[in-house]
Order: sequence, then C-alpha cells, then structure tokens
Amino acid sequence: MEKSPGKLKKFFKHVKRDRYLYLLALPGIIYFFIFKYVPMYGITIAFKDFSPFIGFTDSQWVGLQHFQRLFTGEDFWMLLRNTLAISFLNILFFFPLPIILSILLNELRSQVYKRTVQSLVYLPHFLSWVIIASLTFMLLGKSDGIINYFLNELGFGTFDFLTNPDVFWFLLTGQSVWKEVGWGTIIFLAAIAGVNTELYEAAKMDGANRFRQIWHVTLPAIRNVIIILLILRLGDVMEVGFEQVFLMYNGAVSEVAEVFDTYVYRVGIQQGQFSYSTAVGLFKSFVGLVLVVIANRMSKRFGEEGIY
Repeated sequence: MEKSPGKLKKFFKHVKRDRYLYLLALPGIIYFFIFKYVPMYGITIAFKDFSPFIGFTDSQWVGLQHFQRLFTGEDFWMLLRNTLAISFLNILFFFPLPIILSILLNELRSQVYKRTVQSLVYLPHFLSWVIIASLTFMLLGKSDGIINYFLNELGFGTFDFLTNPDVFWFLLTGQSVWKEVGWGTIIFLAAIAGVNTELYEAAKMDGANRFRQIWHVTLPAIRNVIIILLILRLGDVMEVGFEQVFLMYNGAVSEVAEVFDTYVYRVGIQQGQFSYSTAVGLFKSFVGLVLVVIANRMSKRFGEEGIY
C-alpha cells in the first residue's frame, strides 16, 4: 500500500495550488514578521537589567526581579483596580450598544435615512482623541464649559465633571461610546445582512412581531459574531487606551486615572526604567492571553465555535 505524502510535501502542494493567494498574502506576512515577531526578542529585557549602552545580549540577567517589584509594589493594586474598572465599564456599556444600534438601523425602512444616520454615527471615529478631549473640556469645564453655563443659568449651580474622581471612569466610558459606537456597528450590520430572509418570513407566518423576530431570528443568527468579538474584547481587557486616559489625566483624579498604560509611560519613557516597564507590559499581555484562552474554551463548551 502506497504511503501518504508527508506533511511538508502536502504543504508545498497546497502552496503550489494556491500560489496566487499566498502571493497576495505575502506583503501582510512580511509586515507581521518584521514589525510584530522580530521585535518580540526585546521581551527578554523584562528579565534583565537592561542598559542601552551595553545592549540586549550583555545586559545582566535578573530573572523575575522586575515582576516581583511590580506585584509587591504599592501601586500594583491601584493600577489593577483602575484598569479593570474602566475595562469592565466599557464591556458593560460600550460593547452591547453597537449591537443594539445595528439592530435599530436594520429596522429602518427608508434607505436614505438609514445611510444618513450611519454616516453621522461613523464620523466621530475619525476624530483624534485630542479633538475629543478638547470637546470634552469645552462642554464640561467647570468655569467656562457650555453644560455648566446652562446649569448655572437654570439655578442648579456648577458641577465638577473633569476633576471629580467619582465620575472619571464614567466620563471615559461616555467618550468611548460617543466616538466608537457607530464604527462598531459595521461588523454587526454585515452579519445581520447575511441572515436568511426566509427565517423572517417563517417567523411572520407564525405570528411573530418585530421584537420577537429580533429576539428569535436576528440575535441567534449573529450570536457567533457577538461571542467572537467579546472574546477578542476580553483579550484587550488590560488595554484601556493610553491616549484617551493621558489627555484626561489630571492631579485631582490621579488615584482613579493611573492605569498600566500611563504607568508604563511614566516609569518607562520619563524615568528610563526600560526593563521594569517591559515587565509591566508583558504582564498585561499575559493576562489578555489567559482571558482569551479561558473565554474561548468556555464558548466551545457551550457549543459555540470560538476563535480557534
């Protein structure tokens, strides 16, 4: 009996058959190899006392010393609390809103009105966080903010939005919702567009109204997309957006605004502690990886496809 070809022979056979597809993918592969995989060698400085004058290879090996410093430091629990709190609020409020908005847009019958609304909700995505922060200061400033001006004119006085630690996390969440909720609808609208229209017709014949059609047809049809995006979102749970937090940061809210991203900037760039800041970044990546693996296994256990 003839032996089946080896795995390497099969691989080259597939490459030869789909050579044009691999050729199209080649620029992306080269990009990821040069800018994503080659720099991963720099992770080694998290286990060394790195000095740019000595170099990667000659710097002294210190093992887990930087991680021990991170976990035993007085700032660790504050950083973890702030980062997880902001991420949790984003998952709780920001993640479901694109799904709801996509369903509402899909229910619009006027295509002109639908496209107009889509364009309007997409636009904030293209604004930089500098502009978003500037608009926030103009609207919510205590002395010259537009909202506080009207509150004062109505006799309610002024409210301290920008320097109040109790509202800082919700302020960041509100900015993220306003900027990105429209852009987040693109994938969900594409998924909804792929739902078989015959399912809606069958639901109508069974007497289902629009709400029941959404609940029993639309949501189950896009459930796998929702789960995949949720898993990917969990992978970024330690990433809360450096630029946004940095622009809104001030001394009055430092106890609730200091997150791992700003901490890495402060100790790594401003203070030159490259090895320690690399260890902090590696810890963030490890937590994200663990959450993705756990969430993916749980989704498969409940009968979903997952991301791999």
